[in-house]
Amino acid sequence: MKKAILATKVGMTQIFGEDGTLTPVTVLQAGPCVVTQIKTVENDGYEAVQVGFVDKKDRIVNKDKSGKKEIVHRHGVTKAEQGHFAKAGVSGKKFVREFKFDNAGEYELGQEIKVDVFAAGDKIDATAISKGKGFQGAIKRHNQHRGPMTHGSKFHRHAGSNGAASDPSKVFKGKKMPGHMGSKKITIQNLEVVRVDAENNLLLVKGSVPGPKKSLVTIKEAVKSI
Repeated sequence: MKKAILATKVGMTQIFGEDGTLTPVTVLQAGPCVVTQIKTVENDGYEAVQVGFVDKKDRIVNKDKSGKKEIVHRHGVTKAEQGHFAKAGVSGKKFVREFKFDNAGEYELGQEIKVDVFAAGDKIDATAISKGKGFQGAIKRHNQHRGPMTHGSKFHRHAGSNGAASDPSKVFKGKKMPGHMGSKKITIQNLEVVRVDAENNLLLVKGSVPGPKKSLVTIKEAVKSI
């Protein structure tokens, strides 16, 4: 892998090409990311570049009225994380991820990775956590068909038979049934970069990208191309 970047999802829109064709795109706020650690074979057993994205405030510890009990605001950067970021000379970051770049040894601590590493026409893989749908039935979750709705039928949106009776006397593992839907790590491959706005750190990708708005999206160069 030669290039990758972290981004947050802004939303979807559409743009027109020079020939008048309309293209639906997902707008991503991509970078700038900063190198927070460089992993080497000598120290870590493998080569990789750790990057941080989106500034985050330090954890605040206050005391109550008595002055004895500490009240910790847990959403900030911890002291251990503060020391880690201080070694790289950067501020605290909300998202930290690793990329196994082919040229990991060429990066330096504090170096910025900007959206201009990509160009229009590049093929990418987008990874994010899909939207959570809660507990859903088999029709919505697995696109199964419903039963008859009239003539006294008592079978409407049930999943149907779960398996045979005395043989094998069990429900096989992996049976498609109602349950929790969404909130899974999804990767969509071979998406096309339509436009790169280096001035505003925006990446316009053709089609949809998993995850809700403001969610973290990992953008990597495509592993395979169609």
